[in-house]
Amino acid sequence: MTDPSIHSLAVTFFSEILTTDQLIRARLSKVLPKGMEISHFSVLNHLARCGGERSPAQLARSFHVTRGAMTNTLSKLQWAGYVHIRPDWDDARRKMVAISPAGQRARDAAISAITPLIGEMVADLGDNKFRATLPVLRELRLKLEEQG
Repeated sequence: MTDPSIHSLAVTFFSEILTTDQLIRARLSKVLPKGMEISHFSVLNHLARCGGERSPAQLARSFHVTRGAMTNTLSKLQWAGYVHIRPDWDDARRKMVAISPAGQRARDAAISAITPLIGEMVADLGDNKFRATLPVLRELRLKLEEQG
């Protein structure tokens, strides 16, 4: 039989993560450039970091969202001029997505806007605590991805 204190620890741990997620999202939303949502920034940042093109399906898998949700985000980014979407030359049924120069500028502006907020959090808690927490969070993410 499982120790009840383990269940309590798990519930407390995940409650902290979920509450922290909500608070971080609220703060980031306030400082992102006008009209940019966290999902928009996340996709632009991913495309900027990985370089090259990705299919909507690849992006959906990377973000653990449905293809429909990714299509919605990409439509908004395309409308804003932040991404270029073209047919896949090898398979006309598929599309390929790349960040545009305007998207790169918007991503850079978002990074500039959120960096002070993130830096302040790290300074308040200390970078040693952040470094110590990263392996646990990374291992938890990998476990969840395996099970997902």
